[in-house]
Amino acid sequence: MNIKAVEKSEMIEQSIKFWFADKKHLRSPFPAYIQPELRRLAKKTFLDWLMQIKSRAEKEINDIIMVEKFEELLFEQALRLVKTEDEKITINFPFLPRINDEVSTPKKKEKSTVVDRSIVKEGDLVFLSLKMKNNNNDCSWESRIELPKIGF
Repeated sequence: MNIKAVEKSEMIEQSIKFWFADKKHLRSPFPAYIQPELRRLAKKTFLDWLMQIKSRAEKEINDIIMVEKFEELLFEQALRLVKTEDEKITINFPFLPRINDEVSTPKKKEKSTVVDRSIVKEGDLVFLSLKMKNNNNDCSWESRIELPKIGF
């Protein structure tokens, strides 16, 4: 396997570009302060993984498997680099509301802002607890989202 070619491959660069840039429907889960080191570490661990593949198995690995593995390693390395629990929540659940996000209240006519969030465990269930403040009247309220179990 040509390691230099893989390291500079369009697949890796497109994956990094996708996850590091904010878009209308998706914000990067990776804080700017970790992105340079994350890029380096994700490439290194991906190349280490590639080096461990036996030549027979190498033939069975397609681009989709390679992208999925690279992204798995990207997220694993990011969790090691961030400093706060809230940043870890964002990396584990990049599509869920974040602190300072605006959300609809249960009435759906008013907006509230997420002021805090945390992971809450109840027995076998895991939730993202969101604390919000209504933008119109400063009343606080809470909501919870059940989460899939991923290492909590």
